[in-house]
Amino acid sequence: MKKIAIIGLPNVGKSSLFNRIAKQRIAITSDFSGTTRDIKSHQVYITEKPCLLLDTGGLDKSTELFENVHTMSMEAAKVANIIVMVVDGKMRPSDEEKKIFYALQARKKPIALVINKIDNDKEMERAWEFDEFGAEFVFPISVSHNRGVSALLEWIGELLPEVEGATPPPIEAEDESEEDDLDDEDEYWDNEGVVDDEEEPLLEEIKEEVETNQINVAIIGRVNVGKSSLLNALVGKQRAVVSSVAGTTIDPVDESIEYEDKVINFVDTAGLRRRGKIEGIEKFALMRTKEMLERANIALLVLDTSEPFLELDERIAGLVEENHLACIIVLNKWDNPLADFEKITAEVRDRFKFLSYAPLITVSAKSKQRVAKIKDMILSVYANYSQHIPTRQLNEIIKNATIKHQIPSDHSKIVKIYFATQYLTKPPRIALVMNKPRSLHFSYKRYLANKLRENFNLEGSPILLYPRAKGERDNEQENSGAES
Repeated sequence: MKKIAIIGLPNVGKSSLFNRIAKQRIAITSDFSGTTRDIKSHQVYITEKPCLLLDTGGLDKSTELFENVHTMSMEAAKVANIIVMVVDGKMRPSDEEKKIFYALQARKKPIALVINKIDNDKEMERAWEFDEFGAEFVFPISVSHNRGVSALLEWIGELLPEVEGATPPPIEAEDESEEDDLDDEDEYWDNEGVVDDEEEPLLEEIKEEVETNQINVAIIGRVNVGKSSLLNALVGKQRAVVSSVAGTTIDPVDESIEYEDKVINFVDTAGLRRRGKIEGIEKFALMRTKEMLERANIALLVLDTSEPFLELDERIAGLVEENHLACIIVLNKWDNPLADFEKITAEVRDRFKFLSYAPLITVSAKSKQRVAKIKDMILSVYANYSQHIPTRQLNEIIKNATIKHQIPSDHSKIVKIYFATQYLTKPPRIALVMNKPRSLHFSYKRYLANKLRENFNLEGSPILLYPRAKGERDNEQENSGAES
């Protein structure tokens, strides 16, 4: 599949053009220079031909961080088949841009000079100033006004090969409301690491679920704990920009690898801060992180063992429980730990009691120490997360548990569980059909979940138990569930 790289200085409209071609708001856009830092890729259809579109970071060497961004952007140009260099039509041509254009031109690949922000005919006069580049293919456009973009797409389409049987996906309407929802990050901090019971539809039989070969893994943690370094170590290449600057990753960076018989899709999410320290484009980063977690199966919760754990670590861990994700706790920077293994693991188990099911692994993403073991752990945890417990065995365990430890009565009235059935996986969701579902205390649900863990390998996966009334219709959502 042909690759198209969008290249240019910071704040010229590369990500806006990327979103326009993709017909959806994928890359974060803002007036802040240097918003895009990592390479963002997305399969698109141009003139009904498939291709891979690459959005790169701004070519700037002003700091160590942006020098790394510059290097990765030029690497993207190396692997691309077609190069689209974007310049700001409201600014005069710079020597730096000419130098970059000539370097890209020397690669002997099709290259278009796209002069953005030419919003009307009068502003076309400024576009002529870019003739000094000597570009063969020049496209004055306005991404914000969707002016001239079709001519650029037609040029790209002529360079793409015909693919038999390729059918473009239905066009989705662009989300114009995203910029109005910047306060949505408040939803992250409503909980203190414990999620209230939520309502859940209960079915008589397990739902038919579409099996997939892909495992979606979100890498989460606060800023500067080594998430991008971990991603690079897992995929075996420089996929995310690494810097000591806190908040380097803004857009989620995803990369897939094939391992055993699965495709593992890793997503490096933006580092999370306290609400009061969220600034500028990091508001967009929070929204993107929430979207990624909603689609993830497993969370790699990355903790920095070279410094004390913070309350923020616990709040971020609460997002794992909130989204019912399987989890592996990654103790990073183990080449310089603050304390010994016993002390650190004891603190982790004390602070993150609600993730007691999550296995631990100590790694050094920088030196790649033990990082490879995470892949096997992901496969094992995913198998547990996708597990369907046989109904007969499930009921035997629940029955024996209630005999061993009777359910507390409700005002002298006996509380009974008639039977249990698992109706969903990822994670295992189990309906407990009862005479008094609202009388089953949370602590007893936890007891039942522990009994299930004693009999089945559910390491890394939460278990959701939902009491319901006998004869309750499938579409009723009157009863709450508990996670263990």
